[in-house]
Amino acid sequence: MNAFLLLPTPLFTAIALVVVLAVIALVAWALQLMQAATDRREFSLMLAGCMVCSAAVGLATVMVLTFTSPVRLEARGLVAPEHEVSGVSLDAIVLPWDDSLTLQGEG
Repeated sequence: MNAFLLLPTPLFTAIALVVVLAVIALVAWALQLMQAATDRREFSLMLAGCMVCSAAVGLATVMVLTFTSPVRLEARGLVAPEHEVSGVSLDAIVLPWDDSLTLQGEG
């Protein structure tokens, strides 16, 4: 099991808050870059702002996926709810090239 998942709760909360602050700082920097781009009429600063903003979104996504994973819940003693196995059965589908369902008399 990953050692990151077994961290004590206060330390885990502190790490989560640091990551949230990093995301907020990245978004603020992206907005400053985009404001400078409009002031100076430079397209490259606008692209840089978009790249920084997409990095912030990526970091936030990874943070949410990591901190709310079912494995993390199990490490804290909680159990994720069980879901029914879903899927599609292909038994009722007849494909045009499937010769196993043709009549024996045809030929």
